[in-house]
Amino acid sequence: MRQPIVQDAPQLRAEAEAASGHLPALILAAERLAAMVAPGAHGLRRAGPGEDFWQYRPASSGDGLRAIDWRRSARSDAEFVRDREAQTAQSAAIWISGGQGMRYAGDGRDSKLQRARLIALALSMLLLRGGEKVALLGQPARAGRLQADRMAEALLADAPGDAAQASALRPQGRVILISDFLTDPDWLPGFLDHAAGMGVRGIAVQILDPDEAHFPFDGAVDFRDMAGGQRHLSRDAGSLREAYLARLNERREWLADQTARRGWQSDCHVTDEDPATRLAALWSALGGGR
Repeated sequence: MRQPIVQDAPQLRAEAEAASGHLPALILAAERLAAMVAPGAHGLRRAGPGEDFWQYRPASSGDGLRAIDWRRSARSDAEFVRDREAQTAQSAAIWISGGQGMRYAGDGRDSKLQRARLIALALSMLLLRGGEKVALLGQPARAGRLQADRMAEALLADAPGDAAQASALRPQGRVILISDFLTDPDWLPGFLDHAAGMGVRGIAVQILDPDEAHFPFDGAVDFRDMAGGQRHLSRDAGSLREAYLARLNERREWLADQTARRGWQSDCHVTDEDPATRLAALWSALGGGR
């Protein structure tokens, strides 16, 4: 059995201070981003046994006489039911890949990991404002404002590996997977099958740097694996562009196919794009703002 790596106290303290130093900036940026997408608080926007009025709807055969709102019905020739807004919290789990490739950032941009953390925290804030429970995949889902702070701290801690663990799924929840999906994704079909069997639905978001999305390289380029394991020196990088983009498109189509088969959705975000646009798309896909 491998021996654990023991870090000394000064090193642990330095790493903790470095992580905590980014916490206020991440929270502030996520709050601003969330406010751009949905500036006001909102409810869960589903009919249910809550206290707040949601909408009137025409009565159906399954509605009893006690459900009819006779005052509203008296103003028309039809009978109407007064729906109230559901107050039962749903849960959502967010997973961000911790692969070395997620730390890539070209031309002074945010790394993929930084952008993923920002979108994940802003999305968590929106869900929490709606009374829903949120957590990183494998952690206890909670509601309330303090959970946003817990999420920020957890997001800045060491991220898990390249593969999400199906054992961390909980029945009937929703999951958001964020990764570049550039490394071996063989784990994903099994994860999605397990999720579908538990009634879990979600979204897989591929996040890329513009260098990865468009391959702008020409001439002599030294390509190196972020983990330091592989290296390729090309004297004519431009000649690789067509083949690379074809492989990338195959991966995108594969991701879309694998998710659609299990009732999931897929999306893509490039880090030179406005994060508010991607957050709004995720928010809408999860049923927010309706």
